[in-house]
Amino acid sequence: MVPTDSTDQADGSNGSLDPDSVIRSLRSAGCVAAEEEADEILRASQDERHLRRMLERRQSGEPLAWITGRTMFCGLDVLVEPGVYVPRWQSQRLATLAACLLPHDGVGVDLCTGSGAVAMVMQTSCPVARVLATELDPVAADCARRNRVTVYEGSLTEPLPADLASTVDVMTGVLPYVPTDALRLLPQDVQRFEPRAALDGGEGGLALLSQAVRGSRAWLRPGGWLLLETGSDQVGAITTLITASGFDSTGVLVDDDGDRRGVYARLKSPLVRPSSGVGDRR
Repeated sequence: MVPTDSTDQADGSNGSLDPDSVIRSLRSAGCVAAEEEADEILRASQDERHLRRMLERRQSGEPLAWITGRTMFCGLDVLVEPGVYVPRWQSQRLATLAACLLPHDGVGVDLCTGSGAVAMVMQTSCPVARVLATELDPVAADCARRNRVTVYEGSLTEPLPADLASTVDVMTGVLPYVPTDALRLLPQDVQRFEPRAALDGGEGGLALLSQAVRGSRAWLRPGGWLLLETGSDQVGAITTLITASGFDSTGVLVDDDGDRRGVYARLKSPLVRPSSGVGDRR
């Protein structure tokens, strides 16, 4: 998105901003969904001065959710504070599948929760379930708490309470997976505003994904599910790692555009050896 000075040019004849002028300003700044964004900005505006300031922020490329303070995700109103990764529509398939796999009274964990959107979907679908999340960034953790998500601060599975070991039914993660050397290829507004820590997945984009796969085994119960968002070109590598780590029933998450967006798999149950009838010797 390219900053413009179109605010003044789009003023109505009385000097105020009407809906049509807001739409024109957003279009000139490169917003593809200008009508929808204009509706959100107008609803969130408090007065003319506030409206102009929000419009200027959006024209500069700042995420709409930071400006209005919220976004919709799987039909839920998610609060999003400036500096917090904005949940994408492409992650909705992962969230809805996680909610379907979570028993009504089960245990769900969302890693790197950000605003808490995926955890919110699981908790809303299964109100009796115990759903919690982890988050390294204190600003994001506070934002998730405002969304009524129970958050433990720390990296991936490290801060989880010990009593959850081998009890988790569903573990999810929309983790950073953009390869470090590919960050420069992201849209300019994303590079300029969005938190790098929420995007940078290290060499090949697999650093945190690999840690999550290995770390999940201590927390998932046998038969528990792991769902991870990935880049389309990372699906094969993560599927191979997941299979080698003791998971089966692997599948690929595909979004509404038909693009591969992640992987899900079930932790194998340990084989039970039949008794010899004489008494086992350990």
